[in-house]
Amino acid sequence: MAISRRHFFFGSLLAGAVPTGGFGSTPSLKMMGYKSPNEKLNVASIGCGGKASSDIRGCAATENIVALCDVDDKRAAGIYKTFEKQPKFKDFRKMLDQEGKNFDACIVTIPDFMHAVAAMACMERGKHVYVQKPLTRTAWEARMLTEAAAKYRVATQMGNQGYSNEGTRQCAEMIWAGEIGNVTEVHAWTNRPIWPQGVTEIPAPTPVPDTLDWDLWLGCAQARPYTKGAGPAGYDNGDFYQPSNWRGFFDFGCGSLGDMACHILGAPNLALNLSKRAPTSVECIKREGTSSFMFPKQCVIRFDFPAYGSMPPLKVFWYDLLKEQPKIAGVPDGEYLGDMPSPARPQGQPGQARGGGQGGRAGGRGAGGPQGPRTEGTGRVFTWAQMEAVKENPPTSTGAGANGSLFIGDKGMITTGTYGEGTRLIPVEKMQNYSFPQEVLSRSPGHYHDWIRACKGGEPACSNFSVAGPFVEWMVLGVVATRVEGKLEWDAAKMRFSNNAEANKYVKPFYRKGWAPNWKG
Repeated sequence: MAISRRHFFFGSLLAGAVPTGGFGSTPSLKMMGYKSPNEKLNVASIGCGGKASSDIRGCAATENIVALCDVDDKRAAGIYKTFEKQPKFKDFRKMLDQEGKNFDACIVTIPDFMHAVAAMACMERGKHVYVQKPLTRTAWEARMLTEAAAKYRVATQMGNQGYSNEGTRQCAEMIWAGEIGNVTEVHAWTNRPIWPQGVTEIPAPTPVPDTLDWDLWLGCAQARPYTKGAGPAGYDNGDFYQPSNWRGFFDFGCGSLGDMACHILGAPNLALNLSKRAPTSVECIKREGTSSFMFPKQCVIRFDFPAYGSMPPLKVFWYDLLKEQPKIAGVPDGEYLGDMPSPARPQGQPGQARGGGQGGRAGGRGAGGPQGPRTEGTGRVFTWAQMEAVKENPPTSTGAGANGSLFIGDKGMITTGTYGEGTRLIPVEKMQNYSFPQEVLSRSPGHYHDWIRACKGGEPACSNFSVAGPFVEWMVLGVVATRVEGKLEWDAAKMRFSNNAEANKYVKPFYRKGWAPNWKG
């Protein structure tokens, strides 16, 4: 009887929650550029330093890397050395013109403000694309990429690996099974930013390094002088804009939301059909350390979502710059929320790597060479043994709990970690003899392989643009809320704020002459 009720509940939610082809929007498996699963893809990359290097290596484990592009030779040096024979460019447009006939797919891992421009240039040429999170910097661009992916019929994936994790799926299935009843609140938090924000003065211009093409780095953004000047004391993130400080600038990044919300809000987005609902309003209810050109040092954002099917209206709260888990009413004292802590290591014993989907962790991506064996974790799945280990050796100090989410229902609570891992009921004692609900969602073969399989004509990737686009479209409304005072009422159909003309200026980005995407959708 419990199974039949569960199936009935799943059936009503899955109608429209997950497309018929799995997580994809198009049922056809014979997309442009179809390849046999046994045939290797030829992959190019726009971006080679930082996160791009791990994206390249993740794909190089099974596929061919054939062309590379980066505006900064210094940042790209490691990948350039590994792939010495591949042609290299500073301007991705030249790479597409000169080498486009030689590759099937392209990685786009560059600063947020250039994601949409680069991805569109690839898709309109029929190239499959993997684009790092956040998919775009603005809501207009998110919808553009969603529509363009369907038009050009290419395989797509956003780089939010939590959507490939087991825990994200478990969380959705637990909620759909009615484990905590009707969910009316979600709280999500992060310890970011770990780069400067709230700075009020720009240092004097300095010479551009010989290794960097500053004009190409700026791309579609408003021109401005380069400066090597550092941020405020206490931050050790290199130059004023680089290599990662750009995240804190309105013109270049999306602040902590862009860096972490695609991960931490992934489980809520899937489990509660947030992309299907679209928020009716968004408001930054707390901001500290404001700036005319940067995100605040700290903020709290509230999204309000309407009812959807059998799900009631929902409030979603986002907190940043937290050093420990937030204090939320109703959570028993001593409960761990969000990321699970590691047990304290007995003195004299070596440490053990934590499982998870991150490089360097057990069960993670592995450390093989460009063509060596690599594995992709699907997240750290909660077991009662983990909790017992923590109880036996309580952590003396942990970063645990500084990232995560909490679902509050009328019958209980569920918490998840950064990437949806460690999904568990609160109080955690409920997990001691717990059996997860029957699986109704397909499982991912691994984050990069998910996309690679789709490029070869297989099932669409779990975070393809029909999923990622609507997700990011509502998420970046929070970015606008940090810039504009008051409650902003959102009209998703018209893609505009109905009560604030200033906010509407930030729905679509500025494009410098010669950089605007060729899109009329």
